[in-house]
Amino acid sequence: MERAQATIDIDAIAANVRRLRATVAGKAALAAVVKADGYGHGAVRSARAAQAGGADWIAVVAAKEAVDLRDAGITGPILIMGALTPDEISVALGAGADVVAWTPEFLEAVAATAPTGRPARVHVKLDTGMGRLGTRDPRVADALVRRAIEAPELQAVGLMTHFATADERGDAFMPEQLERFLAWCEPLKAAHPDLVRHAANSAATLREPAAHLDLVRCGIAIYGMDPFGEDPDAAGLRPALGLTSYVAAVKACAAGQSVGYGRRFVADQDTVIATVPIGYGDGWRRGLTGAADVLIAGRRFPQVGTVSMDNVTVDLGPDGAGVTVGDEVTLLGRDGDERILAEDLAAALGTINYEVTCGLLPRVPRVTSGGAAA
Repeated sequence: MERAQATIDIDAIAANVRRLRATVAGKAALAAVVKADGYGHGAVRSARAAQAGGADWIAVVAAKEAVDLRDAGITGPILIMGALTPDEISVALGAGADVVAWTPEFLEAVAATAPTGRPARVHVKLDTGMGRLGTRDPRVADALVRRAIEAPELQAVGLMTHFATADERGDAFMPEQLERFLAWCEPLKAAHPDLVRHAANSAATLREPAAHLDLVRCGIAIYGMDPFGEDPDAAGLRPALGLTSYVAAVKACAAGQSVGYGRRFVADQDTVIATVPIGYGDGWRRGLTGAADVLIAGRRFPQVGTVSMDNVTVDLGPDGAGVTVGDEVTLLGRDGDERILAEDLAAALGTINYEVTCGLLPRVPRVTSGGAAA
């Protein structure tokens, strides 16, 4: 038994991709985003499961992420969406990955690095309001597209942008961004029909069919988490990651006795405390002190006392609820009729569900269940 373990349901990832593909308007393709080690789920297993579910592209952010996927046998188009240093350009192109350009200097560096006889595949990014990567000037973007079309060392593949507020239903800014993007990309698409227009992330894919265009880039939703931070069931998504540990110790705690650093829990009655060997050294955030439950034998129990590096403590109540050393503890996932979602933990932390799974550290081994990508 591991002290703590994350179980990744690859069938759930494949099912979520199928669900999203069924949502996509027209003939738009789907890119599964597996950056940041698949949002904590494992990039390779997530890519394989996504392809088993029908993903057409894989998207990452770093050159090494693309190399790791290729080394594991992942085929098909891989888009590197992030900024690249000059050294990383060579690594990215060596992996046969597409890259994103928004400055003339970067595009020329790509052209100079492209392998002989194999044009570098380039997507041009217009910043329509995210304010991070991409050029804000459509004229600069036009010039980059023209250069990529004309240069034999380059191949113009895509036109892209990224939404800042897609996860805020009903806001007015996402429609503004989409309007700006279409005003730029539609004339180019008319002149060069093979160009792939893409803008939609998971939230935009579920929210706005007009944003689907030729390709959607789905990340959080393929892992069964709600891009709106609410309930994955409402979007027909299956959470793919469960986090478990076990009861390492059970001891009586008399009224007035305390548990954990800083004595942040002092029993107001006689009770029984279970110690569970997981902590912030595993990515179970200290901010969850006194703010999260666990599940044991299908029952919900409050976590009490300060989350430490290696342990948390749980109040089992005066009778101990029949819990014994070795019992499985579910910190994220389902046990019987009860479940704890990443969205629940995110709300307790004042953050987003992305950070909950991305924050699980390497000390927590990942094991796979399901067979879609075996």
